[in-house]
Amino acid sequence: MYDNNYPNNYPNRYTDNSGAQQTGTSQNSAAGQPGIDYRSYQSAGSYQYGGAYAGGYPQPEQKKEKKAKRQGGYFKKALVAVSLGLFFGLFAGLGLFIVESASGMLDRNQTKVLQETEDASGAAGITETSAAQKSEPMIKQSETATTVVTDVTDVVKNVMPSIVAVNNHYTETMSFYGQRMSSEADASGSGIIVGENDTELLIVTNHHVVADTDKLTVQFNEGSEAEAFIKGQDSKMDLAVIAVPLTELSSTTLDSIQVATLGDSDELTVGEPAIAIGNSLGYGQSVTTGVISALDRSISLSSGYGYGGDDVEGTFIQTDAAINPGNSGGALLNIKGEVIGINSNKIGGSAVEGMGYAIPISSASPIIAELMLKETKSKVAEEERGYLGISGISVTQEVSQSYGMPEGVYVAQVFENTAASAAGLKQGDIITEFGGDRISSMEELQKELEFYAKGDTVEVKVMTMTVAGYEEATLHLTLGNKAGE
Repeated sequence: MYDNNYPNNYPNRYTDNSGAQQTGTSQNSAAGQPGIDYRSYQSAGSYQYGGAYAGGYPQPEQKKEKKAKRQGGYFKKALVAVSLGLFFGLFAGLGLFIVESASGMLDRNQTKVLQETEDASGAAGITETSAAQKSEPMIKQSETATTVVTDVTDVVKNVMPSIVAVNNHYTETMSFYGQRMSSEADASGSGIIVGENDTELLIVTNHHVVADTDKLTVQFNEGSEAEAFIKGQDSKMDLAVIAVPLTELSSTTLDSIQVATLGDSDELTVGEPAIAIGNSLGYGQSVTTGVISALDRSISLSSGYGYGGDDVEGTFIQTDAAINPGNSGGALLNIKGEVIGINSNKIGGSAVEGMGYAIPISSASPIIAELMLKETKSKVAEEERGYLGISGISVTQEVSQSYGMPEGVYVAQVFENTAASAAGLKQGDIITEFGGDRISSMEELQKELEFYAKGDTVEVKVMTMTVAGYEEATLHLTLGNKAGE
């Protein structure tokens, strides 16, 4: 049953005899005209159309609502996509930060980098997260130091009156084509005032500074000079004590100088500040600074490295404070102004830059105390010197180790009618001490004799060969004239 109110070319519904609605096409389909599939237009109720459409058909209201909803969905998807991009970008940056932190490649100015990232992304929480990661690094970092030695004026002001310049006037001997030639020469060093007795001002310096001296002069901080004399020497430790008679010093000089304060080198630590004061290159007192580079450096140097003709052995303080020729015998100080070492340019030399050495004061103090008690000696004119009466051979450390002999001077021959023969010295004996000073070579024995005149009595220690081996004996001999005189 058809509803004839519709045009033939529009979809319609009909009802069959069973009462069910059926959907079909218009009769025009049978006439060869394209029909409209009106199944897609099935809906309840009747249709109402407007009649003013110029070439098309009206669109249902439901289609408009769906299109509007679809446009709003696109905007939301775009917003979600952008948000996800930013989200993953932030996590990518955070991952890169963690990798750089673990590998040590992160720039030191982390705060600035994180702030720039925060400004670009608008994520304020990154700075806090990175700061937390920084506080717990994967590899522990060393703490930064805040103490730098820049001003030592107060230390230098207090210690400088204890430091002196030592000038050694000596005779230099050279050999040209078998001919020995002599000339006068000067050498400079430094010294530290370590004490005084009733008649003398006592100064410690290096042995090689005063070796072979003909005359020693000391210049004090305020500029005055005075002659000094050898009091005691220890060539093995490269130490010597010289004395200046108090009668040779003016009241102005006595008021301007002071005794140095000795510290404890056993309490030193590597890296602590160090100050060196000395007569560098003989130009006058100068100051250099550095740190304690190393402790207990074991060094053994042959006599070819410096003055004095003896080996130097022991353990020393290493510092990067400049120690140049002329600094030898000067003071190495801690930041309190205490003497912790006696500088020695002979040990360090000039082969390597930034490696100076000093004799630890804790090792030197017992030797200094012993040398201070010795009798002060001055050289005697050559025509007035005493004569021992032997020929000898040096027993060096190498010879001693190879043949099991004591170090000293091996007596190869004893001349008749001399001080040596009268005292009972015999061939094969080894002289180890002369006048209280240790002897390790024939050259050193000859230097000691320069301080004794004819008729002086000297205590000599020798090692004598017996059936049981070498035994020590002490002889007292009176120096005389040369044999036959």
